[in-house]
Amino acid sequence: MATTLFDALRGNRYPGRGIVAGMTEQGHRFFAYFIMGRSENSQNRILRAEGRKVFTAPFDASKVKDPSLIIYQCVGELDGGVLVTNGDQTRTILDAGTFRGALCQRTYEPDAPSYTPRISALLGKEGFEMSILRRDPENGGCERDFFSYGYAPGEARYLTTYVTDGNPLPSWAGEPRHVAVPGTISEIGSQLWVSLDSRNRISLVVRRIDPFWQHMYNKHLGD
Repeated sequence: MATTLFDALRGNRYPGRGIVAGMTEQGHRFFAYFIMGRSENSQNRILRAEGRKVFTAPFDASKVKDPSLIIYQCVGELDGGVLVTNGDQTRTILDAGTFRGALCQRTYEPDAPSYTPRISALLGKEGFEMSILRRDPENGGCERDFFSYGYAPGEARYLTTYVTDGNPLPSWAGEPRHVAVPGTISEIGSQLWVSLDSRNRISLVVRRIDPFWQHMYNKHLGD
């Protein structure tokens, strides 16, 4: 496994939103969540923390055109684990108290023609789950895929909403990609941020779960 997370994302103009889950070389569980955007409405965002919860928020509230798919809680806690998602399915999962059961009640986002997939992850102590809900291009139904993994030092899985830029945007296909994540948690965060396309990146949160450490990068706040 020679490919690093940073090499995998570098040069990709628009992978959309992404979740990374794994373990640092030092043996600490971690996650990262990043958001990218092309439209003015999508670009007008930052990430903010409330305790150990993380939310998207408008940078300039006067410019918000449609908050329905861009403003949501993206990080929470469930049964001793850390939940990370790219949309309001966070609330569905937390209210239901289950990961798979709750996601079986949801579908991809209704943003034709892209029909953005909903991606989610739940990081437990012994392993983590990842999920993608995407549109079946043949019949318009919802494909719900779930994946379970164990931790290994210096390794992670990542999942993004899109493969790359396009019109319409091509949804992610297949299982989360297996990559190397060299360095400390702070190095992983800084390397990931500079690997994202500078024209379209908006925000990134990276967290070491135990012991707790978190850092956010927000383009509009000068990061």
